[in-house]
Amino acid sequence: MVAMQPKDSQISAHLAVRPDWLASHREEALEPDLKIVDPHHHLIDRPESGTYLLPDLLADITGGGHNIVATVYLEWLSMYRGDGPVEMRPVGEIEFANGVAAMSASGGYGKPRVCAGIVGHADLMLGAPVKKVLEAMIVAGGGRFRGIRYIASMDHDQAAWGATAIRPMGLLLDERVREGFAQLAPLGLSFDAWIYHPQLGDLVDLARAFPQTPICLNHVGGAIGLGRYKGKRDEVFADWSKRIRELAACSNVHVKLGGLGMKMFGFDVHEGKLPPSSEQLATLWRPYVETCITAFGPNRAMFESNFPVDKGSYSYGVYWNACKRLALGSNASEKADLFHGTASRFYRLGT
Repeated sequence: MVAMQPKDSQISAHLAVRPDWLASHREEALEPDLKIVDPHHHLIDRPESGTYLLPDLLADITGGGHNIVATVYLEWLSMYRGDGPVEMRPVGEIEFANGVAAMSASGGYGKPRVCAGIVGHADLMLGAPVKKVLEAMIVAGGGRFRGIRYIASMDHDQAAWGATAIRPMGLLLDERVREGFAQLAPLGLSFDAWIYHPQLGDLVDLARAFPQTPICLNHVGGAIGLGRYKGKRDEVFADWSKRIRELAACSNVHVKLGGLGMKMFGFDVHEGKLPPSSEQLATLWRPYVETCITAFGPNRAMFESNFPVDKGSYSYGVYWNACKRLALGSNASEKADLFHGTASRFYRLGT
């Protein structure tokens, strides 16, 4: 099955997956015994986004040759309930992911514990009443539901990379959203944040206001490389890195190291005749990854695949090789944190 394949008439926010192109470059897994928790992937079955389900993820994991022991499912507006109160419909995604987790936990689908942790979506604009939705998700998750992601990424130029979702600017500063956010910590839930780099200050403000709520910044904080930021990588990096250090001062915040294969980062590896090697990716990403690790420390940083979204740029196996190259200067304890320890602790996986 082919994932993330947009219709030809659409400008998609995500790069099309080209299996033949990906197959033209293969690598043997580096350090194949190193234990890995993949803390960020999606499962998808939507006409506009393509299909990527358990067999597809397992094929990527097996083909990559790396020691993936568990994964965390991240919301993708998938499998919502078809009826009932609108605010409760996202509970269907938790039911779906938990069903996949149960299949994987049976042992009949190989070693990895797929969807061992589940992150869903709940509308924080509901304010305090979102608590009912969260409580229903806890039940639906069968002990695997860990928290929500409430996407707040928005930029005036985002149409340049095909992002069409319109969200209010300053969403994380909204009083109603914060009223809903306040329901997370009492229920023992965490928050995944996906924002672009100009919004990192909003997340700093949120993290300071709710120091008891565990927060995980997705995709190194979304340093935009397209639209009005195209050709200004050094300028963007300076702004982004300053904000990252400010955010890292909040001890309740963690960071995911990945997502850099997305179109919005502005890297052009997908335009090559051959897919990028892990050496190429490590060279491109090193400034971002090393800045995050230095700021947060390995005990608050975790590598993430962001598959299948990043599959338009490289294969699963090559991605993890790039991460291992980026971690070459780390000692055994630091490497254990970056590849499985931090993710396991943050999402309470017990691996």
